[in-house]
Amino acid sequence: MHQPNPDMVETLRAASGYHPITAAVLINRNISTRRDAEKFLRTSLHDLRSPFTLQDMEPAVNRILKAIIGGEKILIFGDYDVDGVTSVVILLNFLRDVGADVSYYIPHRITEGYSIQPGHIVQHARPHQFDLIITADCGSGSHQAVEAANRFGIDVIITDHHNISEDIPSALAVINPKRHDCQAGLHDLAGVGVAFFLLICLRTRLRETGLWDERPEPNLKEYCDLVALGTIADMVPLIDENRILSRAGLELIKAGHRPGLTALLDASAIRNQALSADDVAFRLAPRLNAAGRMDHAARAVELLIARDTRAAAKTAHTLNLLNRKRQDLEKGILADIQRFIDSNPSLLRQRSLVLYRPGWHVGVLGIVASRMMRDYHRPVVLISLQDGVGKGSARSAEGLNLYDALAACEAYLEGFGGHALAAGLQIREENIADFQHAFELEIQRTTAPETLVPVLQIDGELDLAAISDDLVDELESLMPFGTGNPEPLFLARKVKVVNAKIVGRNHRRMMLSQSSGYRTATIPAIHFNVPDADAQKFHFEQMVFRLQWNLWNGKKTAQIVIEDLQ
Repeated sequence: MHQPNPDMVETLRAASGYHPITAAVLINRNISTRRDAEKFLRTSLHDLRSPFTLQDMEPAVNRILKAIIGGEKILIFGDYDVDGVTSVVILLNFLRDVGADVSYYIPHRITEGYSIQPGHIVQHARPHQFDLIITADCGSGSHQAVEAANRFGIDVIITDHHNISEDIPSALAVINPKRHDCQAGLHDLAGVGVAFFLLICLRTRLRETGLWDERPEPNLKEYCDLVALGTIADMVPLIDENRILSRAGLELIKAGHRPGLTALLDASAIRNQALSADDVAFRLAPRLNAAGRMDHAARAVELLIARDTRAAAKTAHTLNLLNRKRQDLEKGILADIQRFIDSNPSLLRQRSLVLYRPGWHVGVLGIVASRMMRDYHRPVVLISLQDGVGKGSARSAEGLNLYDALAACEAYLEGFGGHALAAGLQIREENIADFQHAFELEIQRTTAPETLVPVLQIDGELDLAAISDDLVDELESLMPFGTGNPEPLFLARKVKVVNAKIVGRNHRRMMLSQSSGYRTATIPAIHFNVPDADAQKFHFEQMVFRLQWNLWNGKKTAQIVIEDLQ
């Protein structure tokens, strides 16, 4: 339970006119002045910091400008997840709009693996006579591929946001805000955010050349829907630039100006006006990711660049089917793992879980690892074996830097990459046992036992009688919620269930009542995926909840969403 300083809360409330609860939530997020609060609540694209401060931006822009003017062949090489796909699409759309000779390439997740490799240079870039390669959301560890490109006279510009060592690839430019020598302060950007900042700088330079005297200047604000999509899907902190870009982008998605996203919203049964960051993360992103996991990420690119609504609807339907197939595979692997853990309960005495099997589908391991990490609240590494080689996905909770833990075990790995919460790796089968031991020791060394206990961060106690439409509106102005800007959670005590019914598969819809002083307040509530034991309760000693609008049949009603209860 957060305990914000009462004097600071009152000072902010008096200065801003916000509800005391809203003021307390802002204080909990280290926003303590009226100026900072208004900046946070009323962000705009004008508040973005200068992208020219990113290391290597100048040479990158100059080289791309030279390629455009000279009619050189440009290849965009992207990652196969949503962040990579959206990075590819915004670069592709912009360069096509300025008349560049540009195409793209995304590797097959299973047969080719992550990022650009020497084989891509030898077998694709050189035979097709590309002069310039721009990576999208990858490349920070691709030293050998860059060296191969250099040997053939192909320039490489890396745009990426993954962790990068001090040994930087010998590319013409490496734009990565996590570089040790980058002082831009933009280290939380997603890959698509880095690509977007490159386009801002490129558009400015093209303006100086007078290109826009001959053709319409692209409106980069219209790209923010894709930037929001990639940023939210990649689970980067939704603060600062990420919050600005995501907020602007969510409004664009709601407006429905891109046929592919509108078709995806329809396929996901999402009402535009009710769209939230959660919808992007847990409904839109999985369908786009299903392309790369189950087939090829080019299908996702095809959807996002579609101009025809009928073609977009057809592709969105295909992604829906791929996503169902992905869900079935995921359930099978989860059941397999659960049976193994049930037979080997001593595994849960460890602070990490490293499991491997032949035949696990590599494309869904990351999702399964995320689910296990949430269930067991410890770092999880899942490895699929084939012909003596393992390809794995790793996930971790806040409080542990997964990338650093893998780096400490690098001697047992053929390769790895990623960031603090998610990573991928490759390992030989004979090294797995040593890796399991070393990884567990590293987790024990760097984490305390309490790190493995899941924690709900509660913003404060809130009686039902204090809930009003104005408060819900103010809390919604803190959106989009996500990593770094969690949705506010509140605690209420001694709450009664007036009536209840199960809806859907196992969701409990209720009317709740609480008496405080001389007042009794009632409010509708929903408890998703309610455990069987909780479905029978009609009195809650303590209830943790969030507030949101329930939009239904044109009506807007405040409701409680229960997160936990006793």
